Amino acid sequence: MWKRVWNHDKIAYGGDYNPEQWPEETWEEDMRLLKLAHIDTLTLNVFSWAALQPAEDTYCFDKLDKIMELAKSHNMKVCLATGTGAHPAWMARKYPEILRTDFHGVKRKFGARHNSCPNSVVYRKYSVQLARKLAERYKDYDNIVAWHISNEYGGECYCENCERAFREWLKDRYGTLEELNRAWNTSFWGHTMYDWEDIVVPDGRSEHIDEERTVAQGISLDYRRFNSDSILECFCLEYDAVKEITPGIPVTTNLMGAYKPLDYMKWGECMDFISWDNYPSNEDSVSQIAMNHDLMRGVGANQPFVLMEQTPSQQNWQPFNALKRPGVMRLWSYQAVAHGSDAVLFFQMKRSIGSCEKYHGAVISHAGHENTRVFREVAELGQELEKLGDEILGSTVPAEAAILFDWENWWAVEYSAGPSVDLKYHDEVMKYYTALHRQNIPVDLISENDDPLGYKLLIAPVMYMTRPGMDERIREFVKGGGTFVATFFSGYVDESDLVILGGYPGKLRDILGVWVEEIDALPPHKKNRFFYQGQEYEAGLLCDLMHLEGAESLAEYQEDFYAGMPAVTRNSFGGGQAYYVGTRSGEAFYHQLMEDICKEQQIQPAAKAPDGVEVTKRVRGQEQYLFFLNHGEGKVHVEMPEDGMELLAGKACRKGEMMELEAKGVAILKVQPKQ
Repeated sequence: MWKRVWNHDKIAYGGDYNPEQWPEETWEEDMRLLKLAHIDTLTLNVFSWAALQPAEDTYCFDKLDKIMELAKSHNMKVCLATGTGAHPAWMARKYPEILRTDFHGVKRKFGARHNSCPNSVVYRKYSVQLARKLAERYKDYDNIVAWHISNEYGGECYCENCERAFREWLKDRYGTLEELNRAWNTSFWGHTMYDWEDIVVPDGRSEHIDEERTVAQGISLDYRRFNSDSILECFCLEYDAVKEITPGIPVTTNLMGAYKPLDYMKWGECMDFISWDNYPSNEDSVSQIAMNHDLMRGVGANQPFVLMEQTPSQQNWQPFNALKRPGVMRLWSYQAVAHGSDAVLFFQMKRSIGSCEKYHGAVISHAGHENTRVFREVAELGQELEKLGDEILGSTVPAEAAILFDWENWWAVEYSAGPSVDLKYHDEVMKYYTALHRQNIPVDLISENDDPLGYKLLIAPVMYMTRPGMDERIREFVKGGGTFVATFFSGYVDESDLVILGGYPGKLRDILGVWVEEIDALPPHKKNRFFYQGQEYEAGLLCDLMHLEGAESLAEYQEDFYAGMPAVTRNSFGGGQAYYVGTRSGEAFYHQLMEDICKEQQIQPAAKAPDGVEVTKRVRGQEQYLFFLNHGEGKVHVEMPEDGMELLAGKACRKGEMMELEAKGVAILKVQPKQ
């Protein structure tokens, strides 16, 4: 039985609305325009803490009451935020310990947002208190579809509150100072801790050379974990407060894609559903946007998610804030739906007149009327979503290939003192994802705690850290017939960033059938090369010098003193195969390798399509929906893989029929069930 993300009978459409920034006499006209745009869902109260609590013992809900009644009277669903993303000025003045301290040890003053210390007792007390009061006041509103806790959690703090809390976190993790000293290898440079009070936050005043480089990886890695856990605790405290009073309303907060500071895989376990904000840079590829959607779906155990924010037009923080060209907003909205979203929401409904987001795109522009290109596009998409109704809702994205995406490994790789400053974890993941995505092979992004046994292909780019039990899960997966792909700089360290002795790639060595003796780090201007399947490809960044221990060589280096040594290998292990790619190459190589492996494992694309056309599939019981998204600049013709109904045009299609797709065009084929 399929399940809706929240209480909605269609793909939710709307987004952030801030009427508190405007005179009340403008609200009715806003409602007229929003209804004209087919908006049905409003995210309210995101940054209203200062208005709701003007003094320590004073709460004022009069204006929010009017706003809630306004939404209800116009049949709007509400995603109600707790408003705790920025504390009020009086709180900073009276309780300065609430303010964050930055990486350089400078205590902030009041201002901006993400400005509260996550380990401040004062912040936790008043944020939870406000969340509880909101739940008590609005618990009987039947149009609230979700609670939205705070907003875009992020950042770090290095204050005394955090230092004290870090010590307690470490006591829970290690139990004794002896174990902590072992895990942190404090015998190096005489770092031995004699007392818990000896432990200080690792920042620019202690262990760090700069924000990306540290001399004590174990300490810095643990602080990353601690910071993510601390901020997650703040979410959970508000979650518990609203859930106690409104247990039937699902709770979320808006995540930010591949956001490095917070371990979203851990966060996903604490959220009723995943929501996230999609703001691609002007240079992002189609695959980069798609991977963020798939990553967020993976954070939510590959269940439907909510696109909580995107802009209907331009952003405000890019160096060059280009407009979304005609058709792109619609195309990217359907791309989110194609990858698992059950909502299309925007920031923002109406442009503010001041501060940093006054030129960020909105449904209602500064012109204040419906006669704009952006408004027309928004209204047209809204009308289409109404026609779709509950089609697609609750459907999932089936995949036979998975990529392991591990935040703790990300942190460890980029804190590592070598082998190359140019080694970036996300970039390496992106190379494999892009190779699959451009062939329209569905991909799940999973955590190191997820069971890989349901997949045919598991890829773990730069799995530098091998935490307890991970190698056993991979070993079982490959023995059972799966194909595993690992890369250079894999299997080197344990969860504390201590080297696993006995030779690289550590606990993966028997699975991969190779021993890596050395790594050569190449500067950007220098390349080696290898031949794979008769084609020459470049080798750069890192080159593993490896020896075969049961694996067969599929490609050898052609230059330097290690010419002739294996660059790419394959090992038969149990009923499956394990590939090792010992160097970084270019897009053509990854495309060919993934094509070969997918053919070998009989992993099929969602459907065949011309270059530039993205195809995905969602499934709900016996119902199948194929999305065709033309990201190109010209019209194309796509062959229908099955009989079915194209939902947007309401047109029956036959298998083998050619369907025309305009530039930036979208088609959704509901496949006719087989008799």
